[in-house]
Amino acid sequence: MDVTELSVPDAWVFTPRQHTDSRGTFLEWFRVDALEKAVGHPLRLAQANQSVSRAGTLRGVHYADVPPSQAKYVTCVSGRVLDCVVDIRSGSPTFGRWDAVVLDDVDRKGLYLSEGLGHAFIALTDGAQVSYLCSTSYSPGREHGVHPLDPDLALPWPADLTPLLSDKDAVAPSLKEADAAGLLPRYADCLAFYAELRNQAGRGQ
Repeated sequence: MDVTELSVPDAWVFTPRQHTDSRGTFLEWFRVDALEKAVGHPLRLAQANQSVSRAGTLRGVHYADVPPSQAKYVTCVSGRVLDCVVDIRSGSPTFGRWDAVVLDDVDRKGLYLSEGLGHAFIALTDGAQVSYLCSTSYSPGREHGVHPLDPDLALPWPADLTPLLSDKDAVAPSLKEADAAGLLPRYADCLAFYAELRNQAGRGQ
């Protein structure tokens, strides 16, 4: 499995090695040892989600309060999506930076984003199926969003698709508005939480 850190710190792409013969294809789409080597601690699996989206469906930018927030390992098992990771951590030296990765059923990449980062994707094909491994269970009171069409963020959504947003995402604040209102995760809190997760891994907890 090949591992690449994105330009947004604390996010990585994992590209599996696929084994194909006359019967089909086999691959390891997630390995805890590869993730732990890159991140410094394992992913504690608390919930697994799957979404099925028609082309143009835009989900995000979603994030959760830190701690404990919600780390995610995301892959597209069928179809194709453009996935974006956004540094929304207030006080981060890369605040507002984003990186984009195509996830599909060809390369079968996995994307890991640490707690406190923002996540969004747009379906590029009908019936795109995305699976997520999550470090914590969904907690409505701790879940938030930034508007995915915020012009200051200028996320690279394809011009030939009309974005389809949920009612909640359509009224989400801009990044500047969320920051001014104190809604975003604080970078210092995120670093402290990452350090605690690494310490726990070192103690074998």
